[in-house]
Amino acid sequence: MTLEHDLAPSGLPPASDRVLDLLSRMTLDEKLAQLVGYWVDQGGEVVAPMAGEMASSTRYDEATAHGIGHLTRVYGTRPVDPADRAAWLWREQRRLRRETRLGIPALVHEEVLTGLAAWKAATFPTPLAWGAAFDPALVERMGAAIGRSMRELGVHQGLAPVLDVIRDPRWGRVDECIGEDPYLVGTVGTAYVRGLQSAGVHATLKHFVGYSASQGGRNHAPVHAGRRELEDVLLPPFEMAVRLGGVRSVMNSYAEIDGMPVGATAEYLTGVLRDRWGFDGVVVSDYFAVAFLQTMHGVAADRGEAAGLALAAGIDVELPSGDAYLGPLASRVRSGGVPEALVDLAVVRALTQKEELGLLDDDYDEVLGEAPAVVDVDDAEHRALARQLAEESLVLVSNDGVLPLPAGVRVALIGPNADSAEALMGCYSFANHVLAHHPGTPYGFEIPTVREAFVRRFGAGAVEYAEGCGFEGAAEGVEAFGVEASGAGAAAAVEAAVAAALAADVAVVVVGDRAGLFGRGTVGEGNDVESLELPGRQRALVEAVAATGTPVVLVVLSGRPYAIGWAVDGVGGRHAGEPTGAVSAVVQAFFPGEEGATALAAVLAGDVEPSGRLPVSLPRAAGAQPYSYLHPILGGPTEITSADSTPVRPFGFGLGYTSFERSGLRVASPTVVAGEPVAATVRVRNSGARRGVDLVQLYGRDVLGSVTRPVAQLLGYLRVALEPGEEVEVRFEVPAVRLAFTDARYERVVEPGVLELWVGGSSAERETETSVLIEGEVWHVGDALPAVTLAEVVSRSRG
Repeated sequence: MTLEHDLAPSGLPPASDRVLDLLSRMTLDEKLAQLVGYWVDQGGEVVAPMAGEMASSTRYDEATAHGIGHLTRVYGTRPVDPADRAAWLWREQRRLRRETRLGIPALVHEEVLTGLAAWKAATFPTPLAWGAAFDPALVERMGAAIGRSMRELGVHQGLAPVLDVIRDPRWGRVDECIGEDPYLVGTVGTAYVRGLQSAGVHATLKHFVGYSASQGGRNHAPVHAGRRELEDVLLPPFEMAVRLGGVRSVMNSYAEIDGMPVGATAEYLTGVLRDRWGFDGVVVSDYFAVAFLQTMHGVAADRGEAAGLALAAGIDVELPSGDAYLGPLASRVRSGGVPEALVDLAVVRALTQKEELGLLDDDYDEVLGEAPAVVDVDDAEHRALARQLAEESLVLVSNDGVLPLPAGVRVALIGPNADSAEALMGCYSFANHVLAHHPGTPYGFEIPTVREAFVRRFGAGAVEYAEGCGFEGAAEGVEAFGVEASGAGAAAAVEAAVAAALAADVAVVVVGDRAGLFGRGTVGEGNDVESLELPGRQRALVEAVAATGTPVVLVVLSGRPYAIGWAVDGVGGRHAGEPTGAVSAVVQAFFPGEEGATALAAVLAGDVEPSGRLPVSLPRAAGAQPYSYLHPILGGPTEITSADSTPVRPFGFGLGYTSFERSGLRVASPTVVAGEPVAATVRVRNSGARRGVDLVQLYGRDVLGSVTRPVAQLLGYLRVALEPGEEVEVRFEVPAVRLAFTDARYERVVEPGVLELWVGGSSAERETETSVLIEGEVWHVGDALPAVTLAEVVSRSRG
């Protein structure tokens, strides 16, 4: 591929005198040093794609001779004591100030997807659980707590949140995502950005853009998304976080879209991100993404050409190290193959970021102070937030009345995830991401298993445990996951589970995933699947226990939704006419973190009301994928195909221990002019006997459009707690930009016509509905800001 020199900037972006003075005094080597990271602790552990093959042989003192841009995962690569590591980092920052010519400290970045990925640090629910909670305010508070820990340890930039919209649950990285709806992803992700950055650190949006739309749900596979899907589904969450959240860093996607690798495509990294949205922060490469332009995409002949393409496209900083932006890029610049003006542009951005973070201040040494002698990265605030988010994220998928469990109940606790701490944590948790390489190393924080939490809640005498089937062979790869001993050993394990169920009042069977990397797990980065059946022999175990006649509560601890229609509704048998082992209740728990088991025990016991909702449709089968509730008419079931893509449970679905009535949806005016907001109110009443939390969900459908429109679209949502008999009126004000879509000319517009509105228990339930007529001329959105729907309780009354 030929580097287009006309992409070189005509000038530099706005910058302070201090930044411009530094730039004017820099040699080329000093400039390039600010555009790369160095992975201090990188060894044989594979904690990033192809990290072993890309490991740098450059010594640290040599790599920092001209300064350094980033220090890569100082805390997050090996189990190092946070206080000890902080002491090293403080010394190292002062050394960089003292011993490099320009005295510029390093920017330190870490993974922060489920909390700060450091030994002993709090592990929060995975992002898919954030989506299930539908609670941006709580996610913002969590982000602020994580940011505080980062700040205390001298970490400046967190590599999160992931704003990829789920398009296919077979993709292994689904547990890193928030949901399948771009508005949900955008509102929750933007809240996380605001929370994290409120602590004086920077968030990084991942993975811009298209990564989750990979062919067949396979990691790094080509993306065939059309421009309209990009504009209306994949880009909006990023735009919200950039233009409303003020995010300071963005990471490119590994994907190629229609044959164009994002890391080498200025249309996305410069045209959309900077020219259209006004982003003035720093774009960092996903790990080794620049080198991948040569090795995986085949659009560059060598690392130097890859560096030139990435730099011209808009990638400012190469992470995790300088495989392309050091020697190879230096050679290209010196030979005239890459304009030095491109380097200067990236350096100004990188230095401006350091200036924003205080790293260029004259009194930096004084402000830095002494390294913390004691660091508590899992304090009471962390644990309280982790528990609340875990509680709010648990989704009650079905219940025939067996839940909540009564006092004095005898429980048979069964399943491979019933006594496993790692089963509670996502792929990017420090435990599953790093400690998997250090067997025997303690987690360094408390994380009770479901078994331990049940014993605490119900009493040791009330809980009998049986594994039923196992996850032996996990370290050897995914092929062995869920494959326990065969023959007599396997039969004996199932027999023990059946015996425990027969002796109990209820059987709680805990199944699902183990998260890991590249084959070391059933879900997580690189762990894509062809089937959405529960891994291994877990379904057979559930059916064997259900056949006893003892009521079964199925708990799915997972990082993706599985095809469990056979358990939920008795559908989806392996063969036509085959009886299925339908169970009494199903609870979906997306990796709920360190307090997840405690939250689960509390919800099942009825101490806490279930209030989670599905952030992604519960699939019918792998063959029905990819599927989104945002489909047009022909994307759903029709009479012209025998294949049924209808999910077992739709987006937004979730039960509680009480019932709610939604009624009286009405609009403030039956007509509005295109470009004006739509206001609507609805009554919600707790018609049951228990206190509960309803997620009030407003959906809309543009009945007639110049291009096909989805049959349902989330317009707004609000969590509302209600006492028995209590009724509220909830008001929504939907900004016009929320109704916009990309028309046939690829312009964002709101067209006149009928807009159907409804509120119900999910995207598929029209419990109360109305419509509004949008009049006037087509409204062209132009550069109007994205907007959040106002949702508020305007009145309360008791029945």
